[in-house]
Amino acid sequence: MSEHIRIGDIAPRVHYVADGVQTAFTFPFPIFEAEDLDVLSENAFANYGFTIEGAGASGGGVIRYAEAPAPGTRITLLRRLKIERVTDFQSNGVLRANTLNDELDRQVAALQEVRDDVQGAIRLPFSEAPAGMVLPLRAARAEKLLGFDATGEVMAYDRTGTIAAAFPGAIPRSVEDKLAETLTARDFGATGDGVTDDGPALQAAMNAAGASGKHLVIGEGTFRTTMPLLLPGGAVGLTMRGSILYAGPGGQVALTIGDGGAVRNAAKLYQGLRVIRATISDWQNFGDIGIRLRNLDSSLVEIRQVEGFTIGAQTLGVERGFEDSNVHLGRMVNNHIGLDIHTQTAAAWNTSVRYHGGHFAIASSLYPTLNRYGIRFSAQPGAYVAHNRHVFFGPAFELQTRDRPAVLGVPFLCEVNSRAVIAYGMRMEACSPYPAYHVGNAQDHIYEVAWASQGYLLEVLYAAASARVGAVVRGLHQAAAHREFTREVGAVPNLRAAAFRWNASQTGFDQLACLSTNVIGTPSTLADFAFPGLEDYALTNRGVVLSGGRGLGFVVDATRAREFALAVDADNPRLIVQCFDAGMNLLTDAGGQLVRASGMSMAWNGAARWWQGSADMTDADLTRLQVVRLHPGVAYAIIGVARIGADYEVRAMRLCCDPAVSPPLLYGLPDLRHGARELRAELAWDPPSIAAGGTVQLNVPLPGARPGDFVQAAFTLSTSGIVFLAQIGAQDVVTVTAWNRSGAAVDLGAGTVRVRLVKS
Repeated sequence: MSEHIRIGDIAPRVHYVADGVQTAFTFPFPIFEAEDLDVLSENAFANYGFTIEGAGASGGGVIRYAEAPAPGTRITLLRRLKIERVTDFQSNGVLRANTLNDELDRQVAALQEVRDDVQGAIRLPFSEAPAGMVLPLRAARAEKLLGFDATGEVMAYDRTGTIAAAFPGAIPRSVEDKLAETLTARDFGATGDGVTDDGPALQAAMNAAGASGKHLVIGEGTFRTTMPLLLPGGAVGLTMRGSILYAGPGGQVALTIGDGGAVRNAAKLYQGLRVIRATISDWQNFGDIGIRLRNLDSSLVEIRQVEGFTIGAQTLGVERGFEDSNVHLGRMVNNHIGLDIHTQTAAAWNTSVRYHGGHFAIASSLYPTLNRYGIRFSAQPGAYVAHNRHVFFGPAFELQTRDRPAVLGVPFLCEVNSRAVIAYGMRMEACSPYPAYHVGNAQDHIYEVAWASQGYLLEVLYAAASARVGAVVRGLHQAAAHREFTREVGAVPNLRAAAFRWNASQTGFDQLACLSTNVIGTPSTLADFAFPGLEDYALTNRGVVLSGGRGLGFVVDATRAREFALAVDADNPRLIVQCFDAGMNLLTDAGGQLVRASGMSMAWNGAARWWQGSADMTDADLTRLQVVRLHPGVAYAIIGVARIGADYEVRAMRLCCDPAVSPPLLYGLPDLRHGARELRAELAWDPPSIAAGGTVQLNVPLPGARPGDFVQAAFTLSTSGIVFLAQIGAQDVVTVTAWNRSGAAVDLGAGTVRVRLVKS
């Protein structure tokens, strides 16, 4: 014998949203017969297209569609019993349990439906007695407003009556006046359901706002329109909490705000603007615009989202200016040009606007062969072209062209003669390596790039027709100090020209110390590591190849300066730093982390006795520009590059620091002889009397002098008739010859012989 149906305490309804795939939908409440189940699709009864399983089961059942409902369809399953009793128990008859249970089950199920209906109705709280809630008679409530009196009882009020805000000092106002205080799109029939064409209702609301000088509110929801919309300049503003879905003709402006002509639309407030194109534009028609703002002056605009147009948003001066306003930008997505700053006539202008934020992004798969731009400065032919004093704060650009060199994805496109355009804190993700493309004669633009996935080598791209330059790119990503450290400590702009022969086998370089990864013996001081020349430097036409564990570095006094920026033109160099105390004694890693860099870790190399970067300095890894910070215990340092993994060419080296300090660059000193191709020495001499045609000689010690060096000599007294000649007779010695070319003996007297040597 099968178990009798049981009615559990469960609501007799369930809701679903179809996904376009699911065909079976469960109802967890019991029904007696299939006819007891009603199915609603989008709030309308739709009892067809499916079969019902599970009638008579305590746990409910399932309906199965032959075809899955369309995605997004709202489906409601609910039990609805017929309220009837068509059978009676017979007098003196047999009272069967099944029959009695059926009657009681139906009653419980019907009561559950009543409770479900009551829960969705307006009702008194349980703590109040159900009294006084009877509506007035029809005649008494006709053309009235329903409200409550001082005791909370239902009462009908005249529509022409007055009400007052519940605050001291509030003045009674008519109901119509109170309701007219806020003008909304729904007052004119707009639904915001994303399906209904709300265009006529929206335009009617905008016309009313313009005619009455009201602020229009477009509430929550998606307001679909098949017609372009215009908010007249007479409206004091617009607030959007939902969005406009434009499904109208292409080549049109979806939403135009403000009057054109010579009208000045001043002190307006437009906030929450959100306009989305139902299908993405083909990017070919430049009349296809999401939002156009005309002739605004001293206004505040917030654009939350504009998506899918050829031009996302446009600020437009018609026959007067768009000026002195603040525009807040949100998602500017999948537009060929995100924002267009434009003028239409010679009498118009577009100037002095602050733009805040803005995320200009393009889907990676969208029109991969077409150029795209974040912000454009443009003008109609013959229109005003000096778009001046525009400032952008923190715009972000993701234009998806980094790996497409044939396609331009540039944040700023300047087609006019704009002046003083400044962008702070730009983000360039997957863009071309150009913050801006100047087609016209723009000047005095500053582009500050806070992040660029393209690396550091960013520059303005100029078209052939552009006759002006002057834009500045300030790259800050992991390299801010390189832009701010304006004091140059040392510079070797041409390594090849700076090279000289230190001796027969060794090469030295102007201003630089020659370095080795393996100094023999027990070196302990700075002079033991800073060599004036070493073997194994291979000179090229443009620089020098570091091989065989060689390096080059600047030697600096770091007593006051703590941070240095090293810039190197080389093929993937490796940063090295060697540290010394105030006595020029070597400091090791026993003192802790003595060196830090801006874009990589610094590790101690015990064999070379220096700190070296964990990676090569490359543009691809955003490590080309490095700032070095020294521990306060470091008094002297060698900062440079060395060959660690593979040979590479070095062509130029520069070292800069904060302009607040000017640390000495050490080279060519008596105790640090590196970095100087020119050597000098002097010696006191009282030569004997020199006979006519005779000579006398003096050996002047000069450490570093080698045969083949160019040398000169001079004497501090008048040498009429005497010629001083110099030559290197032996290593580290310059032989000076005084030759009397006159016809009589000459006695010069005591003086000083000075020697100058230049290595080639």
